[in-house]
Amino acid sequence: MVQVVGYTRGGRVWVPRFLESIDAERCIGCGRCYKACSRNVLELIDNPFEKEDEFGDDMGNKVMYVANPEDCIGCGSCSRVCTKKCHKHITL
Repeated sequence: MVQVVGYTRGGRVWVPRFLESIDAERCIGCGRCYKACSRNVLELIDNPFEKEDEFGDDMGNKVMYVANPEDCIGCGSCSRVCTKKCHKHITL
């Protein structure tokens, strides 16, 4: 596979880093990355690691999920706004 390479406006080489996954155990579901992404890559889902409390109920906490990875353009906006650093990126 050939690595995707682009150039900045100033002519410097730029290699896009595409969003591969989000660590649901670290994500707090704040939505900052969702708001920063203009490509509809992310979706808010129920936390798969959340456990029921002693009363048999959960608080319904949400986390971000990579719903449409094929729409990612590799800009990295999502990870720049994340305070928990839970995004994992790859280069192609």
